[in-house]
Amino acid sequence: MNKLIIAATIGAGLPLLASAQAAVDLANLSQLDLSGTARYMSMGGAFTALGGDLSTLNNNPAGIGVYRSSEVGLTLSLMNRNTETSTADVTDKHNKTLFRANNFGYVGSFNLYNNTTPFINFGASYSRVASFDRIMSGGWGNMNGSSLSNYIAAMTNSEGDIPYRDMQFDGRYDGYNPYLDSNIPWLSILAYNGYVINDNADGVTYSGLMGQGTYGTGEFKTREKGHVDEYNITFGGNVMNVFYYGIGVGITDLDYKQYSYYQENLSDAYIAASKNGADYEIVNGRADYRLSNFLHSSGSGFNLKFGVIFKPVNQFRIGLSVHTPTWYNMTDTYYGGIDYKYTPNDPAYSINQPENPSDAPITNDGTSWHDYHMRTPWRMSVGMAGVIGNNVIVSADYEYRGNNMSVSDVDGNEYKDVSSDVKTYYKGVHTLRLGAEFRVTPQLSLRAGYVYQTSPVKTEAANDGVMIWTAGTIPSYTFNKETQYVSVGAGYKFKRFYVDFAYVNRQRKSTFHAYTPILVDQALDQASPSASVSARDNEFVLSVGYKF
Repeated sequence: MNKLIIAATIGAGLPLLASAQAAVDLANLSQLDLSGTARYMSMGGAFTALGGDLSTLNNNPAGIGVYRSSEVGLTLSLMNRNTETSTADVTDKHNKTLFRANNFGYVGSFNLYNNTTPFINFGASYSRVASFDRIMSGGWGNMNGSSLSNYIAAMTNSEGDIPYRDMQFDGRYDGYNPYLDSNIPWLSILAYNGYVINDNADGVTYSGLMGQGTYGTGEFKTREKGHVDEYNITFGGNVMNVFYYGIGVGITDLDYKQYSYYQENLSDAYIAASKNGADYEIVNGRADYRLSNFLHSSGSGFNLKFGVIFKPVNQFRIGLSVHTPTWYNMTDTYYGGIDYKYTPNDPAYSINQPENPSDAPITNDGTSWHDYHMRTPWRMSVGMAGVIGNNVIVSADYEYRGNNMSVSDVDGNEYKDVSSDVKTYYKGVHTLRLGAEFRVTPQLSLRAGYVYQTSPVKTEAANDGVMIWTAGTIPSYTFNKETQYVSVGAGYKFKRFYVDFAYVNRQRKSTFHAYTPILVDQALDQASPSASVSARDNEFVLSVGYKF
């Protein structure tokens, strides 16, 4: 073994793998929340057949055809987000309060005084359709024979025989590396230079720190923040007050940041150490290391929306809408680093750490970047709404979202391995939305809603049945389970003004995985350390508007 000691902290703005994003990243960035006006949210978003609300501009554009007057409105919300992360050894709770503008919109209605096409309408709106804010942290008091180092070693070995010389860099990564176009994962290079993995006697295969008799603890923390904003331009109208249609263009703005670390503190680990200045050899000792990462994904995109509403009688409506995928132009910036200290049990060996880390070479602490294209899934929803008597409205929607996510380079060449992983890990998502409104008086209305959304993850992937590939130097990933919303609200009209209020409770279960399981010939060789994540949001929404 002939390693180059370069620092107590090894970091670099390292290039990712062949693609900037893995399947798990695409799924994370493609998720959507229940968001819009207070009336829309209080009725669970079940507006595919209803229309007549500013939120329908990014739901079913045919809803704009229902308008018979113009409208301008603003929606604000205050959200309290509670996240609880639990392992067998510890439970951590985090609380965060967010204030934001959910929606702002305008609809212009133009009366054509024509019995066949009485109205032509135009609208523009802004909506925050997704929020990524979340903190997850926890740890394991016993790693039970599992280690990130062993996973990285197995991943490195799966790439074929890689000479240890190809894994070295001088600690000052400046955007050039003679092996940049090779198949060496940068997580492997980072781990090798941080002594998290070590080359075997053959010099072309690698082993991790966990071996027979090794034991220890693990710890993690992940902070996510960001959003997806959508700006919609919609055109629509109606035919004989029976058939309503609409078409819309959505322009999206995505911004996502993740700060994370994962660390292990192992005893009787298989570490690299030297004696009297000789070459390194593998001995038992204490291994303490931390992998830190930062990722910033940002971009803009567009989509198209088509919709119709059919009203055969005044008391009943049927709606249908189709949303194309959103096509994004994306840029990622990222950083990965490892802090380490290895202490041999035998004092004859030296501690693997520079005597004065502050004098060690400093790697490039700027950011590396990667441009690419991303495509999110398409969506289709159908809905029915009915009027009972003169003062009750009930509505129900069903939405299906596909799993046709993909990523490609700037020339449009699709990364086939990522597309294959999407099909292996993910399935279509089914969403049921229910809503009701009771008009107590012509001015006052009470509302309620419910939403149930299935998990997008296939059972085999969720249960550690397949290896989960990640991009760059971030080995962790999160799988969402089902999501539920319960909402109530009220609205009051005063002449041309209106005020609506909603309370929305969201509950979502997820599973955090520190790294993927290792499978050997389709058999589980090493489980994935995981934690249960429960997110509970309480959101208070206020909408004010004017119709004219």
